[in-house]
Amino acid sequence: MRTFRPPFIAFILLFSVILTPVAHGQQVEGKKAPQTIEELREAILQVLKDTGTPAAGVALVDKDGPVWIEGLGMADGEKGIPADEETMFRIGSTSKIFVALAILKLQEEGKLRLHDRVKDLVPEIEFENQWEKTNPILVAHLLEHTTGWDDIHLAELIHNDPEAISLKDGLDFHPHSRTSKWVPGTRMAYANSGPAVAAYIVEKIAGQPYETYIQQNYFSPLGMETMTFFLSDDYRKKGAILYKEGYPQQYWHLITRPSGAINASPKDMAKLLQLFINMGKVDSLKLLSERSLKRMETPSTTLGAKAGLKFGYGLGLYTSNFNGYTYYKHGGSVGAGKSDFSYLPGYGLGYAVQTNSDNTAAIRKIGSLIREYQTSHLPKPEQAIFSIRSGAIAKPADGYYLQINPIKQLPFKLPPLLVERVWSEGDTVYNQFPAHIGRIVRFVPVERGVYHNLHTGRNDFVVVNDPLAGQVLELAGAESGTVTLAPVPAILVLGRVVVFLLWIAFVLHAGLLLPFWAYRYWKGKIPRGAPLLVRIWSLLPVVFLGIAVVLLAAGAMEGKEYLAKPSFISIPVMLATIAFFASAVFAFVMVVWYRNKGIKRAAYFPAAFLSVLHLLMACYFLFYGLIGLRTWA
Repeated sequence: MRTFRPPFIAFILLFSVILTPVAHGQQVEGKKAPQTIEELREAILQVLKDTGTPAAGVALVDKDGPVWIEGLGMADGEKGIPADEETMFRIGSTSKIFVALAILKLQEEGKLRLHDRVKDLVPEIEFENQWEKTNPILVAHLLEHTTGWDDIHLAELIHNDPEAISLKDGLDFHPHSRTSKWVPGTRMAYANSGPAVAAYIVEKIAGQPYETYIQQNYFSPLGMETMTFFLSDDYRKKGAILYKEGYPQQYWHLITRPSGAINASPKDMAKLLQLFINMGKVDSLKLLSERSLKRMETPSTTLGAKAGLKFGYGLGLYTSNFNGYTYYKHGGSVGAGKSDFSYLPGYGLGYAVQTNSDNTAAIRKIGSLIREYQTSHLPKPEQAIFSIRSGAIAKPADGYYLQINPIKQLPFKLPPLLVERVWSEGDTVYNQFPAHIGRIVRFVPVERGVYHNLHTGRNDFVVVNDPLAGQVLELAGAESGTVTLAPVPAILVLGRVVVFLLWIAFVLHAGLLLPFWAYRYWKGKIPRGAPLLVRIWSLLPVVFLGIAVVLLAAGAMEGKEYLAKPSFISIPVMLATIAFFASAVFAFVMVVWYRNKGIKRAAYFPAAFLSVLHLLMACYFLFYGLIGLRTWA
């Protein structure tokens, strides 16, 4: 089949190459792997030094127990307190593992099922799903992030009340983020409110606070003596100070604690790792069945999972590919606290890392070092056995594709300028992100709609039919969940980028000419009336948009608190975006009105063209929710 290569799009997209992430399934080669614990320890200390990260908690375990548990660096730089194995770190979203453990325990006890309707279990919890009659939201959707909901909105994210409110009050605070944007159980998009609702289901069925249930059924039986959801006395004594850009941060009280509030030491995280490596057993005590833990590792509710895709986000765990080895993990971030919980079930190995800095690169580098160490002692993973099947296969259409399952926290989400390119040559399918710039990944068909990735050695690409978008592609990335891609016409790809670049170019052109115009007006060479008004109105939308951008930046620098509620920053943002749209429309009207008023072409045509571009961008922003933007919504 002919390769799909429209001319000069590569050049147009080149300007955004700096935004390019690692391609699907791509692995980055590193240095020689550490061969001993001491070499690993020295390498991690070097990462802490290079990244300015004060401390890290590290736990390595195998099927026989702990291999290495230690705190490295300084838990409190101001007081000179070093980290140790009992230093408590904030693990963020890794807390969601316990929500899945709790739900599965209740299922084993016959008190609920993963395919129960959420509306039947907790009708008092507010959410919107226009497909509820035919495609209701199920308990499994909450844990696999396939509800179609937004991630928690800014108002929920910023909420920080030292008074511990109930989980029900936390869910009632801002339910607007819980609206399904697509049919539940079709696409995956990370949403912190899903596990929080699942935790409330646990709370209601168990008849006790969620945190108490977890304490009694997991923390205590596992011997986790200090692990907690709260700012406890233990955390005050042993908690690592979190640092953002080198400055100590105050404790952040999350509004929905089950999704990310746990504080834990490396010593306690080692015990959680052993629960998974020993398939639910703690010494002679069986906390959960092997079947339930396998279910946690298995994505089941997206269209791709139903079609045979085995990689992605399961119940509180997701797959993470490392040089052909499949780790099951969950990462976390709360304020400046980072965590990585990962294990290799087939080899009986696992690790947990926690840091007290906002430097994301640090925990990624440490995780890679540990994985290099753990896998350097293992035989090379066997490649999945597959046979290429030609003929009656579902083949994706050649062309450009855009992600249609974005994570969304603000009331708007602009589609990216970067798109993916997919094309076929014979039975081989090629995927490239960004189009014409990124690395090309090859796939071959193994069964109807399922494709084998020749780079990762996994079957991690499927062709499925979405009830809203028609034929789409679902790909499992090297880590985390899956991406759903829908075809987009090449003219829209090209048109959007061209309009955006021309708009920027003409705005810069007008900005550079502004001092020259002002000088000529002062000298009386630009008369009042049409010649002056056309110039002014073509620049006024830029002024209003600039005001909105400056205010948004100011709000972000102040910790987003003023954007999460109606304030002296967020309300002017809303008004400035409305003024941008109104002035863009009026500028267009003005250039049409004054087209025959004797204005010199050299002045009229640039102003007219800029006004047209303003109008196109204003309509684009209106379509995607940027006009009248209420950041607190």
